[in-house]
Amino acid sequence: MVKRWDAIIIGAGIIGLSLAIELNKRGLRVLLVDKGEPGREASWAAGGMLADFPLEMPAALADLARTSARMYPEFVHELEDESRMKIDLRAEGTLVFIDPALHRDNALPAAVTLTSLAKLEPNLSSSRISTLTALSLNERSVDPRDLTAAAVAAARHRGIDFSSGDQILAVEVADGRAVGVRTTKTQFAAGIVVNCAGAWAGQIAPHNLPTRPVKGQMLCVVMPQREMVRHVIRTPNAYLIPRSDGRLVIGATQEEAGFDKQTVPETIQKLHRAALEVVPKLAEARILEAWAGLRPGTPDALPILGATPTPRYFVATGHFRDGILLAPITARVMAQVIAGEKPGLELTAFGVERFLR
Repeated sequence: MVKRWDAIIIGAGIIGLSLAIELNKRGLRVLLVDKGEPGREASWAAGGMLADFPLEMPAALADLARTSARMYPEFVHELEDESRMKIDLRAEGTLVFIDPALHRDNALPAAVTLTSLAKLEPNLSSSRISTLTALSLNERSVDPRDLTAAAVAAARHRGIDFSSGDQILAVEVADGRAVGVRTTKTQFAAGIVVNCAGAWAGQIAPHNLPTRPVKGQMLCVVMPQREMVRHVIRTPNAYLIPRSDGRLVIGATQEEAGFDKQTVPETIQKLHRAALEVVPKLAEARILEAWAGLRPGTPDALPILGATPTPRYFVATGHFRDGILLAPITARVMAQVIAGEKPGLELTAFGVERFLR
C-alpha cells in the first residue's frame, strides 16, 4: 500500500514547520519534504529580531507583523512545552538609531536623550550615536536556531512525517488539481500541497513564482561580559542582537548574489567595524563564527500567501527578512485559507495572482 497524507508541505524552514504544526492541530496528516536538513537554510541563518518598526518594512506588512509579534510568547511557550527544549526569547527591547531627518518627517515615538541612553546601554559610543536620533521600542528577539530546533522536535513529537535531502521537482496535478509532489527520489501523494520552499519556491512547477535569493552575511561574537549589550541595537550600518548566553549576532548585508552562500572576509570585517563604532568595547569580544543565508525575496518585497490557480495547491513564501517574525501569523492564516475559512487578516496584497496575471 502507498502511504498518503492529507497535506504535503514543501520546505521545512520555520514557515513550513509552523504551518505543519498548525495543520496537525486541525487533525491533518502532514508530510514535510525538504531538499536538505530541516531548518538549516534561511531560518538557521536569520538574526531573530521580532521588529515591526514602520520605517523598516512595507506598510502593507504592518498588521501582519504586529499581530505575529503579539503571538510570539504563546508560540514559543507551546514549542517549548512540546519539544522539551528551551528557546531564547528576550524582551529587553530595541534601540533604533536613525537619521534625524527621518524622525522629523514621520510620526514616530519621542527620541531618547543621551542621558537616558547612557543608562540603558552604558557601553555605547557617545561620539557615534550623538549624530543620530535614538528610539526605544518595546520589541522582542528570539534565537532562530533554538526556535527551529524546537519546531522540528515538536513536529516529530506530534507525529508529523519528514523526508529530508529530497529535492522537489514539481507539484503533481491530475484532473486539474494538486494530488502530490514528485521528487528526485520518489513521489508522494496528498490532497493538499503547500509550497514553503523560500528562495527555491520559484523552481517548482507548475507556477513560475518570482522568488529570488537575497544573500545576507553575518557574524557572531562572544562578549567578554554577558550583559555588555542588553538591547537589540539597530543602526544604519549594522544591527546587534544579544543572546542570553553572552553571544552577540552582528548583521547583515543585503546582496543580489544568486544562490552563493560564501562569506567574504572583507565584508565580515566591515560588519565587525560597524559594530565597534557603536560599542567600542566589543574589540575585546572573540569572533565565534560567520555565515551567509539566502532570504526569499519577491519583486515587491511582500510575501506570497494563499491559493494558486491550481486547486488544492497553496503558497506561503517570499517572507524576505521577516520569516522568523511572521511564522506564527503565517501558520494561522494559511491554515484558515487551506480550510476554506475567512482568514483573520486581509491577505489581498499578498495573493499569488499579482504575479500570475
